[in-house]
Amino acid sequence: MIAEDPAVFVKSAHHKATSTSKRSFTLDELRVVLEVADPEWKSMILFGLYIGQRLADAATLRRSNVDLVKGEIRLTTRKTDKVMILPIAALLRRYPEGLPSSDNLNTPLHPCAFEVVARQGKSGGLSRQFIDLLAQAGIREKQTHQSRGIGRSSQRQAGALSFHSLRRTATTLLHEAGVPAAVVQSLIGHDSEEVHQLYVAVGKDALASAAARLPDLG
Repeated sequence: MIAEDPAVFVKSAHHKATSTSKRSFTLDELRVVLEVADPEWKSMILFGLYIGQRLADAATLRRSNVDLVKGEIRLTTRKTDKVMILPIAALLRRYPEGLPSSDNLNTPLHPCAFEVVARQGKSGGLSRQFIDLLAQAGIREKQTHQSRGIGRSSQRQAGALSFHSLRRTATTLLHEAGVPAAVVQSLIGHDSEEVHQLYVAVGKDALASAAARLPDLG
């Protein structure tokens, strides 16, 4: 007889299945979401895509994190406490300039989202707002009171798309663009190749392009 369960830290098969059910956004889906998003959410979505970071990290960015002169974003991730120095993509540069201005570098870049995380200590409220935004865009069902539970039942009811899908989307698009895997892993901030591979998905266009490269044997 043993006093402790040796399998206590082993993830269940159900947990693994829910992880692999997540997917990336298509470009058409992203365009629709951006059309219905207000300026702050539009900025957060683009920060989530172009720097590949999590919702809480995008929500708690301050002006001091963004250096438009050097073209860098410096942040410490909330989940892993990792220091990241990321390039600002050319398409992203216009969005910090379009948000309410302030000379105070401690001013949040996304004040409404920042206030939610500061008040709740987590980004769950923002996650629900984003799901409602996806519902407004017509690409996901609106989250009901019953679907906001905890534990396995909540995991079963969770949809395949969430703000975290932007991180998967960035990973996939970079791989499809031919960026070396080690560079993508460093940019997104994955700690291991094993974790990184879980985020890689191959889009239909990339598959069709690959299939077209096979030789004609007819």
